[in-house]
Amino acid sequence: MVPDSEIINRAAERIHPYIHRTPVITSQRINKLFNTEVFFKCENLQKAGAFKTRGAVNAVFSLDEKELSYGVATHSSGNHAQALARAASLRGIKAYIVMPEDSSKVKINAVMEYGGIITFCKPNLEARESTLAEILKKTQAIEIHPYNNYRIIAGQATAAKEFIEQSPKLDIILVPVGGGGLLSGSLLATHYFSPETKVIAAEPEKANDAFQSFYSGHFVPSVHPDTIADGLRTSLGDKTFPIIQKYVNQVVTVSENAIIEAMRLVWETTKLIIETSSAVTVAALLENKLDVNGKKLGIIISGGNVDLNNLPWIK
Repeated sequence: MVPDSEIINRAAERIHPYIHRTPVITSQRINKLFNTEVFFKCENLQKAGAFKTRGAVNAVFSLDEKELSYGVATHSSGNHAQALARAASLRGIKAYIVMPEDSSKVKINAVMEYGGIITFCKPNLEARESTLAEILKKTQAIEIHPYNNYRIIAGQATAAKEFIEQSPKLDIILVPVGGGGLLSGSLLATHYFSPETKVIAAEPEKANDAFQSFYSGHFVPSVHPDTIADGLRTSLGDKTFPIIQKYVNQVVTVSENAIIEAMRLVWETTKLIIETSSAVTVAALLENKLDVNGKKLGIIISGGNVDLNNLPWIK
């Protein structure tokens, strides 16, 4: 069922031994630039380099040994892949990972280092799902979907829960959205633990299915997304979309140039390494997509797994 406050609290207790309680930082330069007070929740400093560790650990450690006897399996462009491979290694089970053939080399290498068994596929949702179906049939592993799974959503919700504890009375929490696991978890945590806080989602213009779905009132799939933000190319799920539809205050989209500019700005000002998918939130500020003037703004930096040999501002 949709996670309630008790389920989220239990998830926080369950994953506590295996994750970081990531820090919250500020930047006076960024505050001055946007005339607001910005707090960054640094999930780029999380185990395996992204918030995905929270959901993966919660999912794997909330299942019993019989359910996990044949291992776990998923499809992922990278961050969930390495998070699940790590969680499986902690539990002593196998992790079968389907990855698009154009996935970041950094993320591929991380999955292998955590012991994940990789099968590559074409870079589209149909290929990911059909390849995973073959793996599931062959191995009898249990599927841990990267976002369309309530155990995953409950785990991701712990990031916003921590954020609210570390930076109380935020006016807005700004969250990137791809498949919607982090966003739906953040929405639920905010609803239960800080209901006066608004949650706004940001995504690339070239992968704007959440924007279209929210404002049309019905699910619109992501078709041939062509964005540099590789972690945000997936469609919403039938578990994440209803939560988003019910609780999100606004969904904004940003250009590819703004994503690159925002990524570089954060690197230069905060000295934090963030990936393109994390940069969409700051890109929304650069393009004035929401009113933050004088507000107390929280931004979840979703991940920092970057190929340093392929930085987007280097031609």
